[in-house]
Amino acid sequence: MISMKILNYMDVEPKEVGKDASGVKMRWLISKEMGANNFAMRFIEIEPEGFSPLHDHPWEHEIFVLEGEGLTTGGKDEKKIKEGDCLFIPPNETHQTRNNGIKTLKLLCMIPYEKTK
Repeated sequence: MISMKILNYMDVEPKEVGKDASGVKMRWLISKEMGANNFAMRFIEIEPEGFSPLHDHPWEHEIFVLEGEGLTTGGKDEKKIKEGDCLFIPPNETHQTRNNGIKTLKLLCMIPYEKTK
């Protein structure tokens, strides 16, 4: 039986998001390895002038902006994002997040876990 888990995000080692990204680190906070069978929660940090890859995939994203500001591209539109904003990115929509601010952009990103493999 799986029991509740509590952890501090700083106890999870950040990993560089490599291909087609710059200045992006990700921490997998909740994952299948800890017993989460339905979704994953990731903490993402994007340094000033950094960006995630421009990509799409068959699952949705839910994102909450914790700190900082930037730009996100979804489909053809580019929109400003800032602390407190929530984003829904539907499946198969091309998207990218860029930090055009002066401090680190910090995000929580949730995705359906079983579709990330």
